[in-house]
Amino acid sequence: MKILKKIGLILLIAFVVAQFFSPEKNQGNTEDLTAFLNETKPSAEVKAILENNCFDCHSSNTNYPWYNSVTPVNYWLDSHVDDGKKHLDFSKWADYSVKKKDHKFEELAEEVEEKKMPLPSYTWTHGDANLTDAQIKAIVDWVNQVRVGYAFASKPQ
Repeated sequence: MKILKKIGLILLIAFVVAQFFSPEKNQGNTEDLTAFLNETKPSAEVKAILENNCFDCHSSNTNYPWYNSVTPVNYWLDSHVDDGKKHLDFSKWADYSVKKKDHKFEELAEEVEEKKMPLPSYTWTHGDANLTDAQIKAIVDWVNQVRVGYAFASKPQ
C-alpha cells in the first residue's frame, strides 16, 4: 500500500507542476479574417455558423473554453488547433492562390456534407456546434456560389 501512496503522491506533484507550463495560445485578432470575409461575402447566417463552428480551429483567433487552463487538456486543444490550421487557415486566406482557395472550398463543402466537420470532439464540448441540415445546406450553397467566382477567375482571359 505504501508504494501506491508514493506513486499517487508523485503523480499529484507532477500534475501540479505541469500546471505551470502551457502551449502558446492561438490569439490573433478578428482583423485577420477580413480578407476572407470580404472576398467570400458570407450571409449573416453563414458568418454566424463560421464563427461558432469553424474559426476556433481554422483561424488565428481561438475562443478558448475554461478547461483550456488545465494541463494536459491545453496541449490536446493546441494540437487540434494546429492541425485545423494546417488544413485550412481562414486568417491566411489572402496568401492562398485562387486554385488553392477553390480546392479548400471544395474540401470544406465535402467535409460539412459528410458531417466530418466540425469534429465530434468539438461538438461534444460545444453543443451548439452540431450543424442542422439547414445550416449544412446554407454552407454548401454559399461555398458553391463562391466557387463559381473562383472558376471564372481562374480561366485564362
